Amino acid sequence: MAGKLKSIYRCTECGYESAKWYGKCPECGAWNTMSEALQEPAVSMRRGSIGQGIYHQTAPQATPIREISMEEEPRYKTGVSELDRVLGGGIVKGSIILISGEPGIGKSTILTQICAYLGNTLKILYVSGEESSRQIKLRANRLGVEPDNLYILTETDIQRVLEQVRTEKPDLLMIDSIQTMNDTELNSAPGSVTQVRECTNAIMHIAKGMEIPAIMVGHVNKDGAIAGPKVLEHIVDAVLYFEGDRQMSYRILRAVKNRYGSTNEIGVFDMEETGLHQVENPSASMLTGRPTNVSGTCVTCVMEGSRPILAELQALVTSSGFGNPRRMATGFDYNRMNLLLAVLEKRAGYYFSNLDAYLNVVGGLRLDEPACDLAVSMALVSSLKDVPIADDAVIFGEVGLTGEVRSVMHAEQRIREAERMGFHRCILPWYNLKYLSGRQANTTIQLTGVKNVRQAFAALQQE
Repeated sequence: MAGKLKSIYRCTECGYESAKWYGKCPECGAWNTMSEALQEPAVSMRRGSIGQGIYHQTAPQATPIREISMEEEPRYKTGVSELDRVLGGGIVKGSIILISGEPGIGKSTILTQICAYLGNTLKILYVSGEESSRQIKLRANRLGVEPDNLYILTETDIQRVLEQVRTEKPDLLMIDSIQTMNDTELNSAPGSVTQVRECTNAIMHIAKGMEIPAIMVGHVNKDGAIAGPKVLEHIVDAVLYFEGDRQMSYRILRAVKNRYGSTNEIGVFDMEETGLHQVENPSASMLTGRPTNVSGTCVTCVMEGSRPILAELQALVTSSGFGNPRRMATGFDYNRMNLLLAVLEKRAGYYFSNLDAYLNVVGGLRLDEPACDLAVSMALVSSLKDVPIADDAVIFGEVGLTGEVRSVMHAEQRIREAERMGFHRCILPWYNLKYLSGRQANTTIQLTGVKNVRQAFAALQQE
């Protein structure tokens, strides 16, 4: 007779298991995440429902590295060039792609739009555990998607999904979403650590064995991390995040993991009633409606992979009505802004101690690059002094703790992008200008090199 199942405590964030309850998870340090569950029996990878001889039919043999083929993996073009850019050129056969983001940001929409292009040549199986077939049909009609090779399956049992995959033998598998899938042989609830891990493993093995690429949708928790937890990101080949405010139209698709391409590229989309539309010129879109001759606004150039993008920064410095002044940053690291305020006060003599400071990156873009430091500093000083920055000036550079302006990478590409968008002045680190001195004849933009933040603001005030 089978023994009684034991009760254990499992962390919902990292999957750590313990025989006793902890207020704080010993593994990841999260509070109040230990939930009681029954210990699952060991899952055999040889059971017929998942294995069934599809993968590992013969024992793998070690191969000398010299004999391994270097042929490039064939890729499926999605018909969405911005998505292909993020993926590194398209979808690789047998790869597992996870798309995550806030609810309503466009995950299911982009899957449906992919079907519009790939459905003309490939057989696609779209598995939905959240919506009915009619709901998917209504969305497809709204987006104008009606390919003949698109098959819809509304199912949450992973065993039945795998059986359907073996029967239909699709060229592309879509799962929306992985948190709704469950294995009936396990006692855990759908969305738990065990269920997500086993269901993802099952999809991975059948995708690798049959060389079927699979795209999965993953929900996020209240902290913005993928629910289910991090074990899901370790299994898949690529993790794509949708960024942006649901109240705004722009969406940023960013790769945080990609075994078949770069993790620095981003895709920019505009959410409209007819779906996600590609933004071919992000710089022009981000600068649309920019005010002129107003203090506190500044334009910088950031590198997202191989693509330079111009972004508008807005700062507001005003007297505080509280004992402690307020600090707020949207689209920029809050702690980094506080550090720059301290540098400006200590090294340059601009006092912000009793003033509120607000910073905003227009368009929903998030700036993580140190090259934005100088532009942020100039926007703050401009608002403090109420002196507008020239509308035709673009600024970039890293600011050190002593107030010096340090060189940044890809300066020439940033300058070319600013010149293409019609800017006539560029404030950049002196050390970058020194190395570009022999190439100034190739550009019509006026380059001004600065060594510290005081020099930068003085250069902006010159005619």
